[in-house]
Amino acid sequence: MMNSSDTRVFDWRDTWLVGHAQLDEEHQAFAQLLAALLAAPDDSLAVCLDELISHASAHFAEEDAWMRRLNFPAQQCHMDEHAAVLRSALGVRQRLNGGEIQPARRFAAELAAWFPPHVQHLDSALASWICKQAWNAKPLVFHSRARAVTAAAPSFV
Repeated sequence: MMNSSDTRVFDWRDTWLVGHAQLDEEHQAFAQLLAALLAAPDDSLAVCLDELISHASAHFAEEDAWMRRLNFPAQQCHMDEHAAVLRSALGVRQRLNGGEIQPARRFAAELAAWFPPHVQHLDSALASWICKQAWNAKPLVFHSRARAVTAAAPSFV
C-alpha cells in the first residue's frame, strides 16, 4: 500500500490488458485518472476524485449491463465490487466536502492496490466470457516492444 506522502506515479502496465479493446481503453483511462488523483495537490483532490467517480460510474454500469445481458457466471461478485468501490468513493467525497483530506489520499492508495487484481482476475474473466460468447474463442493480447494491441470488441457488446 502507498502511504499518504507517497507521490509515486501510478503507471499503466500492459500486463493489465484483458484482450478486449473497449475494456482496455477504459481501464487505461481509469489508470490515468487514478494517477492524477494520487498526484493531486490538496486543492485539486475534489476535481480529480469527481472525474474518477464519473468515469468509474459509467464504466461499471456498462460492464454490469454486459454481465447481465450475457449471463456472466461471476456477475454478482463482480458487480458487488463495483458497487463497493462507488460507495467508498462517494463516502470519501462527502468527507472531502467536509475538509478531510486524508481519507481521499488513503482511498486513492487503496484503489491503486485494488485495481490491478480486479482487472487481472474479474475483468479478464469477463473479457474471456465476452469472446467466448461472440466467437467461441479466447481474447488475444499481442505484446510488442512498442506497444500492446488487443482485438476489437464484438459488435453485440
